[in-house]
Amino acid sequence: MGLRRVRRHRTAAVGALLALSLLTGCGSGSGTDEAATSDSGGVAGPAMAERDAAGEPAQGGAAGTATDTRVDQRSIVYTGSLEIRVDDVEAAARDAVASATRAGGFVGGDQRRSTAADAVAELQLRVPADRFYPVVEELARLGSQQRRQIDTQDVTEETIDLDARITSQRARVDSARRLLAQADSIGDLISLENELARREADLASLEAKKRRLADLTALSTITVTLVGPDATTDDDENQLGFLVGLSGGWTVFLASMTVLFTVLGAVLPWLLVFGVPLGLLLWWNRRRRRNRPSEPALVAPVDTPPPPGVAAAGVSAAPPVPGARSAP
Repeated sequence: MGLRRVRRHRTAAVGALLALSLLTGCGSGSGTDEAATSDSGGVAGPAMAERDAAGEPAQGGAAGTATDTRVDQRSIVYTGSLEIRVDDVEAAARDAVASATRAGGFVGGDQRRSTAADAVAELQLRVPADRFYPVVEELARLGSQQRRQIDTQDVTEETIDLDARITSQRARVDSARRLLAQADSIGDLISLENELARREADLASLEAKKRRLADLTALSTITVTLVGPDATTDDDENQLGFLVGLSGGWTVFLASMTVLFTVLGAVLPWLLVFGVPLGLLLWWNRRRRRNRPSEPALVAPVDTPPPPGVAAAGVSAAPPVPGARSAP
């Protein structure tokens, strides 16, 4: 009889825990089920009630937590962006990587485009937060600084909130594990296993967010862009003026000449193979026609008067043409 009563109490406690979990939702971080269940799986004990009555914060709660306002104790995310014009992009990139390595950081990304003087290198450097500004100043001395942008984000409140939620979620996971160890029926066992898996997944998600935030606050990000002496940047493209137009026109002219010579180089072999023999043939044909002898033209005979001796000898002259005028 006593054993049956104990089992009945355990089943009631499990049902109350499941109903409370549905009400509180996933990852609420309020620690409500800790106040509803004690270490033995029943209702909260006198100790928990005394703590609530005395105004003490529940385990894992964020109530009563004072934020440390000191600058060295706050969680700040630093991000910087630099654009530097240098004479040798490759040498400057090596120096930038060496600066980050000496500071205890590493290279998070490296993109380079090398075309003679129009070379560009974009490096993403991760350095410790306490070495952020010294590394920025060291990078600025690599050449002529064109642009600098530094942003900060204070995530102290978010960090404290995550810590409180993680503590509360761990307590909820421990509570579900204790109830799972006391389950005496298949239905309670399955329900508690599902609830425990859900709480553990929520805890893993919170811990992943905390690790990501800790990584951002521990290591700052510096994006440095190194451009060659003749490289064109976005700021240069947005400028206006005569010199900018002249520079752009000269660049277009050089590009056009490059295209023209490229086409000429592609057509030249065809001209040498087919154009030269065809030109020689036309020249020889024209010269042959010029040196050919011309044929005499056919000319009609012209009537001339007979000499005077022929007329005296009795040879009659040709009758006069009607309408023709006689010679004087």
